[in-house]
Amino acid sequence: MTSKPPSANRGARLFADASAESTAPAAAYRANIDGGSRGNPGPASYGVVIRNPRGEVVAKLKKYIGRMTNNVAEYYGLIAALDYAQSHGIRALRVESDSELLVRQMRGQYKVKSAELRPLFERARKMAQTFASFKIEHVYREQNAEADALANAALDETSGAPAQAKPDAAAAKPKPSQSRKIRAHVRNGALVPVDPLDLLEGSEVEILVRPAGKT
Repeated sequence: MTSKPPSANRGARLFADASAESTAPAAAYRANIDGGSRGNPGPASYGVVIRNPRGEVVAKLKKYIGRMTNNVAEYYGLIAALDYAQSHGIRALRVESDSELLVRQMRGQYKVKSAELRPLFERARKMAQTFASFKIEHVYREQNAEADALANAALDETSGAPAQAKPDAAAAKPKPSQSRKIRAHVRNGALVPVDPLDLLEGSEVEILVRPAGKT
């Protein structure tokens, strides 16, 4: 009888022939990840909660990453979790995310068509391949509440855009050497400022009168 050639699906054969007495895989750590953007695109951040095999929280990561989309922020969170695991010698990792797009892309079920997501996907995929065991699963938002709270905290702490922070009250006051225009209306024979004056003691005021309706 002619013997059949070896199966081309070597990966499947390896798992099928594996002995029940083989070494058990390392217990997996779990990483819950979330990324968000206020405006999409807009101020964005990620949050990551990592637990050891006993379910104990060993790390909480959060970071404001600038103006990004939701999907980009989700990938930043995934990469942050993978980087933490690699740097701490974790060999088995299970990631949970409420982003169905990210999970399906990492599983190969969705193609990565976005040019901005492609390099992040490639980086995450290469990092994931370094683990002895890696799984990524979709969970509902309520099951990802801690990571979501961290991402929102990172946005709140930076107000989403540091450049838009309120100026210091003392710095906002005009210095004695500064000149500025003050608008006012005449009502019942008196000058009524349009804006708060906040004039320094001893300031000299020059008045320019324009006809009503002229600017």
